[in-house]
Amino acid sequence: MSLSPSSSGARGLKIGTRGSPLALAQAHELRGRLAASSRIDGDAIEIVVIKTSGDVIQDRALSEAGGKGLFTKELDFALMRGEVDIAVHSAKDLPTSLPGEIAIAGYLPREDVRDAWISPKAAHPLELPAGAVVGTASLRRGAMVKRLRPDLSIVLLRGNVETRLGKLAAGEVDATLLALAGLKRLGLEDRATAVLDAGEFVPAAGQGAIAITLRAGDQAALDALAPVLDAATGAALAAERAFLHVLDGSCKTPIGAHARLAGDEINFHGVVLKPDGSQFFEVVLSGSAREAAALGAAAGDDVRARLPAAFFED
Repeated sequence: MSLSPSSSGARGLKIGTRGSPLALAQAHELRGRLAASSRIDGDAIEIVVIKTSGDVIQDRALSEAGGKGLFTKELDFALMRGEVDIAVHSAKDLPTSLPGEIAIAGYLPREDVRDAWISPKAAHPLELPAGAVVGTASLRRGAMVKRLRPDLSIVLLRGNVETRLGKLAAGEVDATLLALAGLKRLGLEDRATAVLDAGEFVPAAGQGAIAITLRAGDQAALDALAPVLDAATGAALAAERAFLHVLDGSCKTPIGAHARLAGDEINFHGVVLKPDGSQFFEVVLSGSAREAAALGAAAGDDVRARLPAAFFED
């Protein structure tokens, strides 16, 4: 069994994480913030690497292999068994619904939400040669590219950030898209050919945010985390995840959701697309940041009321 956080804050805390370079960078960021907030050496907080199904399955899209939970279920099990006290995730990888034993403690301050376009052949999707090949593992990114350029070919490109960049360099695809936040955390921001406007390429819900989960009711772990959690990011993610929940968002549905705080107001932009980009429905709403989840749900209801029958099944 793992040790509960002591009265000295985060000392003795065990952080569960995936083993990819990006996941480890996120875990180390969390550990650094916790160590600073508790005024302890970072070595007093252990990072425990856990292999997930999403890391093992690389031959098909997540939508065909089980969805977002492939990156989280083994970490959930480790929490339930007491092998770790908290788990760190890319917020966009968290399923819409979590097991009852697991809760989201909150989020670190959000990084840049935008998508990075990476291509040796074009500075923007509109500039690619006709019939060029874009590699991505994201239905959302593929659908948004197809919305702009129906003639382009979208192919599956799985693997961690470095693997995908290597496949692009080897000429397997003509372009790809990655989260700018991930590139920044890995020190690879200079690999971006261009940064796409979030209004044109609406980010995934949670993109750029690091989420921390724990066992529901674990007050000691929550108290240790409290100094490093960001309320503004929490409000934005409440809206984005509520939008997903209403639309039953998963890896099988191309959905973008982006909430921004401006003082006490929250501005929300959501989009739902067909995988081939041939149809899309957008919503823009603003409201009180105190009602972020209700705003996201209202945006989801607005879009859902306009969707044709069987839109997600076609």
